[in-house]
Amino acid sequence: MKIQSIMDEAYKAYGRVLDGFDAAQLISAMKETDAPADTVVYYPSIAEFEKLPIAADIKNSLFGGLEIQLGYCNGTNNKLNALEYHRNSEFGVAASDLILLLGKQQDIETDFSYDSAKVEAFFVPEGTVYEMYATTLHYAPCSVDGKPFRNVVILPAGTNTELEASDRAYPEDKLLMAKNKWLIAHAEAAIEGAVNGIKGENIAL
Repeated sequence: MKIQSIMDEAYKAYGRVLDGFDAAQLISAMKETDAPADTVVYYPSIAEFEKLPIAADIKNSLFGGLEIQLGYCNGTNNKLNALEYHRNSEFGVAASDLILLLGKQQDIETDFSYDSAKVEAFFVPEGTVYEMYATTLHYAPCSVDGKPFRNVVILPAGTNTELEASDRAYPEDKLLMAKNKWLIAHAEAAIEGAVNGIKGENIAL
């Protein structure tokens, strides 16, 4: 698979790079976080991150005053496995080099299937602050040269937390795996409760 740069024109269909946003505080804090060599960990909200001065700037400038959460996704991964989307942009801060596997919500079929051949890969260098639009399909980043990655994940408060029980009347509801998290998986990933809508290869880098 061709790996493009997040700086390339092609990334503009999925999001943007925030060149003028100084995330040194977050990157420094991320150096102390665990990044497993054999799995991926995700924590939606890290209190220490949310107390940093930069958190107020993110809330006011990037989310227009909405309450936010700052967490992280770290570890070692080389497969697509699933794709998720939210009702809003997600901002990330690459605290190491990493690769994003991305698709477009518009390419999900009416039966909630998706052809993995449409996925594109983007290399994100350490220190990059980036946005992924609400219609951008994404999941855990992939490692570069097999090394563990570290990635800050910034979303509206409550996103990716446990979903409360409710009636599921709308067809898309079957994809809801957590609050503000719609997900389709590849059968090979064996994600409990997920709709196995990704067809084709479970992309591996």
